[in-house]
Amino acid sequence: MPSSLALVANSGDSSISTFRIADGTLERLAVTARITGCSNFAVDAARGFVYASVKADATHAEPGILTLTLDRETGELTEHSRVDLPDGAMNYLALTRDGSALLGAAYSGGYGIVASVDDGVVSAPIAEVRFPRLHSVLASDDGRFAYFVSLEADLVAQYALGDDLALTPLEPAVVPAPTGSGPRHIALDDSRGAAYVLTEFSAEVLHFDRDAESGLLTYRDFAPAHDPAAGLGHSVIDEKPLEHHYVWGADLHLGDGVVWASERTASTLAAVPLAADGSVSAPDAYTVTEPQPRGFALSGDGRVLLAAGERSTTVSLYAVDGAELTLSHQAETGRGANWVRFV
Repeated sequence: MPSSLALVANSGDSSISTFRIADGTLERLAVTARITGCSNFAVDAARGFVYASVKADATHAEPGILTLTLDRETGELTEHSRVDLPDGAMNYLALTRDGSALLGAAYSGGYGIVASVDDGVVSAPIAEVRFPRLHSVLASDDGRFAYFVSLEADLVAQYALGDDLALTPLEPAVVPAPTGSGPRHIALDDSRGAAYVLTEFSAEVLHFDRDAESGLLTYRDFAPAHDPAAGLGHSVIDEKPLEHHYVWGADLHLGDGVVWASERTASTLAAVPLAADGSVSAPDAYTVTEPQPRGFALSGDGRVLLAAGERSTTVSLYAVDGAELTLSHQAETGRGANWVRFV
């Protein structure tokens, strides 16, 4: 298997670790510091750009989006440009249209953005939307539609994304999630005409049909993504999940015939099976992983998974075989690791 690179954000250290992955092992190539409060980023692998959300610091009075260039040999990240965001830091970033546009969602600020990108330089927001505690955003693969997920309002807001990057609400403009579920992260599956959303407060994978032509989502069914043997209760907004032994859903990614999802209280990864029609069912087993796994990612070929934990200073590399994970290697990264992406 050829080697690949992976990046891990360590929010507790304001750094990003670069790893080379080859033959089931992790080699930490570099740790780039002074990326203030970085907890998420988007990667343009073709151009070698990394777009990182950063908080205000002694040098910058406002949070913003920092563009970094990646040296594939050394793993070093070098500052290229920056745009300030006075309304609050992004907690989710995603590229679309071959890297020429960037979408963002700001949890504390309660707003989402679309910005243009030119040679790694991110513009001021061209379009904005407002929903409480926005947690993620993705565009469709063709770049025609954008989906913003609001944890507090229990909804997915759906928009047409114009050639000028304007956002036009679809009809209906929002699709509700179950009340009190706290929808968090979204993944799109064109092969099944589906969208999947992981909820934070119930740790369930919600399945929506997605019409490729109109962009519209229609809610269909759900499946649990937390281990019933852990005896976790339903979370309540603004209460601390660990103190109350509540479920605490975090991240999800599409695999081969499954949706992988993480749950932070019991520190598990689950493979939620997908039927041909996109419907979901309960996992057969759960893998205990890094403590409090907020972020993880799958390689492009789906053969390896890299998981990070907010209460750990290591990351775990797994070989993936269908719905099964086999631990291959662990390596040091940094404090508060919470975001993982392959390059």
